[in-house]
Amino acid sequence: MGTVHTGRYVMMGVSGSGKTLIGSMLAHALGVEFVEGDDLHPPNNVQRMAAGIPLTDDDRRGWLIAIAARLRDAKGASIGLVVSCSALKRSYRDLLRSVGDEGLRFVYLAGSRALLADRLAQRRGHFMPPTLLDSQLAILEEPSPDERAWVCDIRGTPQAIVADLLTRAA
Repeated sequence: MGTVHTGRYVMMGVSGSGKTLIGSMLAHALGVEFVEGDDLHPPNNVQRMAAGIPLTDDDRRGWLIAIAARLRDAKGASIGLVVSCSALKRSYRDLLRSVGDEGLRFVYLAGSRALLADRLAQRRGHFMPPTLLDSQLAILEEPSPDERAWVCDIRGTPQAIVADLLTRAA
Protein backbone atom coordinates (compact mmCIF):
# COMPACT_ATOMS: atom_id res chain seq x y z
CA MET A 1 0.00 0.00 0.00
CA GLY A 2 1.23 3.56 -0.80
CA THR A 3 2.23 6.25 1.62
CA VAL A 4 -0.62 8.19 3.21
CA HIS A 5 -0.06 11.87 2.59
CA THR A 6 -0.80 14.03 5.63
CA GLY A 7 0.33 17.47 4.40
CA ARG A 8 -2.11 20.35 4.31
CA TYR A 9 -1.89 22.92 1.51
CA VAL A 10 -3.62 26.18 0.65
CA MET A 11 -3.58 27.09 -3.03
CA MET A 12 -3.46 30.89 -2.93
CA GLY A 13 -3.55 33.71 -5.44
CA VAL A 14 -5.93 36.11 -7.10
CA SER A 15 -8.95 35.10 -9.13
CA GLY A 16 -7.95 33.35 -12.34
CA SER A 17 -4.63 32.04 -11.04
CA GLY A 18 -5.76 28.41 -11.20
CA LYS A 19 -6.37 27.65 -7.53
CA THR A 20 -9.26 25.28 -8.20
CA LEU A 21 -7.72 23.47 -11.16
CA ILE A 22 -4.23 23.07 -9.69
CA GLY A 23 -5.59 22.36 -6.22
CA SER A 24 -7.97 19.64 -7.36
CA MET A 25 -5.26 18.04 -9.51
CA LEU A 26 -2.78 18.12 -6.63
CA ALA A 27 -5.30 16.66 -4.18
CA HIS A 28 -6.12 13.86 -6.61
CA ALA A 29 -2.42 13.08 -7.15
CA LEU A 30 -1.82 13.02 -3.36
CA GLY A 31 -4.97 10.99 -2.69
CA VAL A 32 -6.43 13.61 -0.34
CA GLU A 33 -9.61 15.69 -0.22
CA PHE A 34 -9.86 18.98 -2.09
CA VAL A 35 -11.97 21.77 -0.58
CA GLU A 36 -13.09 24.59 -2.86
CA GLY A 37 -12.75 27.59 -0.58
CA ASP A 38 -15.30 29.58 -2.57
CA ASP A 39 -17.95 27.08 -1.45
CA LEU A 40 -17.41 28.21 2.15
CA HIS A 41 -18.27 31.87 1.46
CA PRO A 42 -21.50 32.97 3.12
CA PRO A 43 -24.26 33.95 0.62
CA ASN A 44 -23.80 37.66 1.38
CA ASN A 45 -20.14 37.52 0.28
CA VAL A 46 -21.07 35.77 -2.97
CA GLN A 47 -23.76 38.38 -3.65
CA ARG A 48 -21.31 41.23 -3.03
CA MET A 49 -18.66 39.77 -5.32
CA ALA A 50 -21.21 38.92 -8.04
CA ALA A 51 -22.29 42.58 -7.91
CA GLY A 52 -18.67 43.66 -8.40
CA ILE A 53 -18.24 44.85 -4.81
CA PRO A 54 -14.84 43.96 -3.30
CA LEU A 55 -14.95 42.21 0.06
CA THR A 56 -13.60 43.91 3.16
CA ASP A 57 -11.44 42.28 5.81
CA ASP A 58 -14.57 41.97 7.98
CA ASP A 59 -16.44 40.26 5.12
CA ARG A 60 -13.64 37.74 4.74
CA ARG A 61 -13.14 36.93 8.44
CA GLY A 62 -15.96 34.38 8.83
CA TRP A 63 -14.98 32.75 5.54
CA LEU A 64 -11.35 32.45 6.62
CA ILE A 65 -12.40 30.98 9.96
CA ALA A 66 -14.51 28.36 8.12
CA ILE A 67 -11.49 27.42 6.00
CA ALA A 68 -9.28 27.34 9.10
CA ALA A 69 -11.77 24.96 10.75
CA ARG A 70 -11.45 22.53 7.83
CA LEU A 71 -7.65 22.70 8.10
CA ARG A 72 -7.77 22.21 11.89
CA ASP A 73 -10.06 19.19 11.49
CA ALA A 74 -7.71 17.62 8.92
CA LYS A 75 -4.73 18.23 11.19
CA GLY A 76 -6.57 16.71 14.15
CA ALA A 77 -7.40 13.63 12.09
CA SER A 78 -3.82 13.46 10.74
CA ILE A 79 -5.04 13.55 7.16
CA GLY A 80 -3.91 15.52 4.15
CA LEU A 81 -6.00 18.29 2.63
CA VAL A 82 -5.76 20.78 -0.23
CA VAL A 83 -7.84 23.96 0.00
CA SER A 84 -8.26 26.79 -2.49
CA CYS A 85 -8.29 30.22 -0.85
CA SER A 86 -7.10 33.54 -2.22
CA ALA A 87 -5.31 34.30 1.09
CA LEU A 88 -4.31 37.66 -0.36
CA LYS A 89 -2.96 39.28 2.80
CA ARG A 90 -0.39 38.16 5.33
CA SER A 91 -2.97 38.65 8.07
CA TYR A 92 -5.31 36.18 6.32
CA ARG A 93 -2.54 33.60 6.05
CA ASP A 94 -1.59 34.19 9.69
CA LEU A 95 -5.21 33.55 10.71
CA LEU A 96 -5.30 30.30 8.69
CA ARG A 97 -2.10 29.18 10.41
CA SER A 98 -3.04 30.23 13.95
CA VAL A 99 -6.67 29.07 13.94
CA GLY A 100 -6.26 26.22 11.48
CA ASP A 101 -2.83 24.62 11.20
CA GLU A 102 0.49 26.28 11.96
CA GLY A 103 2.26 23.71 9.77
CA LEU A 104 0.24 24.21 6.60
CA ARG A 105 1.99 25.03 3.32
CA PHE A 106 0.89 27.89 1.09
CA VAL A 107 1.27 27.44 -2.66
CA TYR A 108 1.26 30.87 -4.31
CA LEU A 109 0.09 30.74 -7.92
CA ALA A 110 1.70 33.85 -9.38
CA GLY A 111 1.10 35.42 -12.75
CA SER A 112 1.06 38.70 -14.62
CA ARG A 113 -2.00 40.93 -14.64
CA ALA A 114 -2.30 40.43 -18.41
CA LEU A 115 -2.38 36.63 -18.13
CA LEU A 116 -4.83 36.72 -15.23
CA ALA A 117 -7.14 39.16 -17.07
CA ASP A 118 -7.05 36.94 -20.16
CA ARG A 119 -8.01 33.88 -18.12
CA LEU A 120 -10.84 35.72 -16.39
CA ALA A 121 -12.18 36.98 -19.72
CA GLN A 122 -12.45 33.37 -20.91
CA ARG A 123 -14.01 31.98 -17.72
CA ARG A 124 -17.74 31.29 -17.70
CA GLY A 125 -20.19 30.56 -14.91
CA HIS A 126 -18.18 31.93 -11.98
CA PHE A 127 -19.64 34.50 -9.58
CA MET A 128 -16.39 36.50 -9.44
CA PRO A 129 -16.44 39.13 -12.21
CA PRO A 130 -13.22 40.06 -14.04
CA THR A 131 -13.74 43.64 -12.85
CA LEU A 132 -12.58 42.65 -9.35
CA LEU A 133 -9.10 41.57 -10.53
CA ASP A 134 -7.57 45.00 -9.95
CA SER A 135 -8.99 45.24 -6.42
CA GLN A 136 -7.48 41.81 -5.64
CA LEU A 137 -4.10 42.77 -7.07
CA ALA A 138 -4.20 46.03 -5.09
CA ILE A 139 -4.48 44.22 -1.75
CA LEU A 140 -2.29 41.22 -2.63
CA GLU A 141 0.65 40.85 -0.26
CA GLU A 142 2.93 38.26 -1.81
CA PRO A 143 4.22 35.77 0.76
CA SER A 144 7.46 36.86 2.42
CA PRO A 145 10.42 34.46 2.65
CA ASP A 146 9.69 33.65 6.30
CA GLU A 147 6.34 32.17 5.24
CA ARG A 148 8.13 29.47 3.22
CA ALA A 149 5.41 29.49 0.56
CA TRP A 150 6.01 27.56 -2.62
CA VAL A 151 5.76 29.98 -5.54
CA CYS A 152 4.57 28.63 -8.89
CA ASP A 153 4.64 30.55 -12.17
CA ILE A 154 1.22 30.00 -13.74
CA ARG A 155 2.61 30.27 -17.27
CA GLY A 156 3.45 26.57 -16.95
CA THR A 157 0.91 23.89 -17.79
CA PRO A 158 -1.25 22.65 -14.93
CA GLN A 159 0.39 19.23 -15.31
CA ALA A 160 3.89 20.72 -15.02
CA ILE A 161 2.92 22.79 -11.99
CA VAL A 162 1.40 19.76 -10.24
CA ALA A 163 4.46 17.62 -11.10
CA ASP A 164 6.69 20.29 -9.53
CA LEU A 165 4.50 20.40 -6.41
CA LEU A 166 4.56 16.62 -6.07
CA THR A 167 8.35 16.71 -6.18
CA ARG A 168 8.39 19.36 -3.45
CA ALA A 169 5.85 17.44 -1.34
CA ALA A 170 7.80 14.17 -1.49
